[in-house]
Amino acid sequence: MSSTSLLEIEAADVIRLMQQFLKENNLPKTLQALQDETTVTLNTVDNMEAFTADILAGRWDMVFSTITQLKISQKKLVDLYEQVTLELIELREISAARSLLRQTDPMQFLKDHYPDRYLHLEHLLSQTVFDATEAYLPFEGATKASRRAQIAQALSSEVTVVPPSRLLSLLGQSLKWQASQGMLEPDAPYDLFRGAAPLATSGEDQPPTECYNSIKFPKKAHAECVVFSPDGQCLATGSVDGFIEIWNYVTGKLRKDFKYQAEDSMMLMETPVLSLCFSPDSQHLASGSQDGLIKIWKLSSGQCIRRFPAAHSQGVTSLSFSKDGTQVLSSSFDQTLRIHGLKSGKMVKEFRGHGSFVNGVVWGGDGGSRVISGSSDGSMRIWDTKSTNCLLTVHLHEGQVVTSGVHSPTVNAVMPMPRTLDRFLVCNKSSYVYLVNIKGQVVKSFTPTVNAGTPVTASHYVCVTTSPRGDYVYCATESNHVHVYHSESGKMVTSFKASEAEMIGLAHHPVSNIMAAYSDDGIVSLWKA
Repeated sequence: MSSTSLLEIEAADVIRLMQQFLKENNLPKTLQALQDETTVTLNTVDNMEAFTADILAGRWDMVFSTITQLKISQKKLVDLYEQVTLELIELREISAARSLLRQTDPMQFLKDHYPDRYLHLEHLLSQTVFDATEAYLPFEGATKASRRAQIAQALSSEVTVVPPSRLLSLLGQSLKWQASQGMLEPDAPYDLFRGAAPLATSGEDQPPTECYNSIKFPKKAHAECVVFSPDGQCLATGSVDGFIEIWNYVTGKLRKDFKYQAEDSMMLMETPVLSLCFSPDSQHLASGSQDGLIKIWKLSSGQCIRRFPAAHSQGVTSLSFSKDGTQVLSSSFDQTLRIHGLKSGKMVKEFRGHGSFVNGVVWGGDGGSRVISGSSDGSMRIWDTKSTNCLLTVHLHEGQVVTSGVHSPTVNAVMPMPRTLDRFLVCNKSSYVYLVNIKGQVVKSFTPTVNAGTPVTASHYVCVTTSPRGDYVYCATESNHVHVYHSESGKMVTSFKASEAEMIGLAHHPVSNIMAAYSDDGIVSLWKA
């Protein structure tokens, strides 16, 4: 075992670092409260030479100002107060000497434990003339100068000198070391208290229309799925070469603070990664691949903690953790959706009824009592989670619910509307995106209109996402544009071209006005308001 592994940090040292910070930032009341509660004192001086010089020169006001913040042994305090009393008598400051002698704790201690020395001072107070020889007689012939020197030496042994701003220096050194080990991104912002990248927040939802950075994959290894963690700290990508990677969405760089990524020991699936989903606490990541496999990863270590090798017979198109993080809901090209138990490692529910690929699935209703799915058969279905019965089949066409006799386009994606339990966005291969409630009713539809006098091409939508609070709905088109709708009015407020290549999807940050758009040319573009 190395010597560094045996290093232990004393709690008292940590308290002293805090006390030094309080002292340097002129917070004496807080410093005193911390000392009183912990019984740990700082016992440092800014400059030992200056402290000693003050004692040798008899600058007692400066000395007293310093020692009020120190813990000095009673005996040494008695010696100090006794000397100061002697010198006040010598200066004929009789009133001040009398107050110091009779009204201070160290002199009371002197009276109780060394009565002869105390009575000697009382005697000197009564004399009209100060006699130095008589005054220093109890100290075996010491002089004022030698007595000061003895006190200076005694008090100096009680205190230490440490460099200024020690706490901030140690924290800075720690961050530099972590950066040198690849544990922190060198140029990335960092929230020291939380031990993570700062959680950027916004006062209100605003459409992100400025591309500030991008992540570039090789063209044959483009990202098939992109997702932000619920805590807003990570951006995860799953690519066609099977790699799952965690990125700093500010810098667009790989997160090397995850040791496994720094060592090129990546999270990996055997076939293309088609779907990703974070657990509600952001501690785990579920991935689904083209061969029907689902893996659950521990984000901090990159270790696979659970495998569902036969989760589906074909590719896993979407994943969703339950609210309590104990189950994973999945959909597949095999026309089914299933619930898998993390603890048991087994499938616990299966939902059958779709006539083609199931492209998206989410939990709905109070406590996840419902499951909502969208399929290439043109339907959105609402299922009872407990019984797995299909409660409702909904076909959407040209902005409204239609009968099953009318052909309705492929449903590309479904997603819950933020801050609600019973409303969902449904994107089908048309120029419409729908806001649908748990009863299968269309609450609102979003479709391109003339905006500020400029005609908007009615291109088909491929995916949808929303702003953190749900004030805006973002729809990606086959023409590689993003249309931005105000969710309340249903009106399109702006649009912008997000890619030069065929767009695959969009992902929005959970709290900030930041969005990721990914396309088949291997570029994940990052947008901000």
